Amino acid sequence: MDEEGSKSGKARASSVELARLARGGDRDAINELFQRQFPRLRRWAHGRLPRWARNIAETADLVQDAMLNAFRRLDAVEIKRQGALQAYLRQAIHNRITDELRSFGRRGVPDPLDSDAADSQPSPLDLALDAETRARYLGALRRLRPKEQELIVGRIELGYDYEQLAIVTGRPGAESARVAVRRAMLKLAAQMRDAGP
Repeated sequence: MDEEGSKSGKARASSVELARLARGGDRDAINELFQRQFPRLRRWAHGRLPRWARNIAETADLVQDAMLNAFRRLDAVEIKRQGALQAYLRQAIHNRITDELRSFGRRGVPDPLDSDAADSQPSPLDLALDAETRARYLGALRRLRPKEQELIVGRIELGYDYEQLAIVTGRPGAESARVAVRRAMLKLAAQMRDAGP
């Protein structure tokens, strides 16, 4: 019988016969068993993990892992009747779920949500005020001279220290850059104040 005929014969074989062939190391029999059993076992296992533990191991991954481990020990299992393999695999999956829950129990359940906890995201009001403040800042910045703009943008937006600002703006040293930034910032504040809320 050719390989294709052998595969189609395995597709018609009973699970008991496939298990016997798989014990002998027949890869096609193992694959056929997996293809047959996996969908049923996934449906059976679905929902057996509590919702809070499902992100630890997706049901399909858990079933696949349990099946692969069970197939490695198939030679130690005696399967004499239909349904025995299914029962053996269900027990293996049940054990795997129990292990996952124990593991999760050692890590602990996540803290419940605290309804009184402050949201770390800015509120709509904060966003509106930030947008308004930014518009006033940009308007005031445009009204300054280019050298003053360069100092403010370098210090505030780019985070340059005074030594870097001295190099970028051609000043003799860090102290000179610091004084120039202070003067430019005072002008910027006055422009923002004059623009009003």
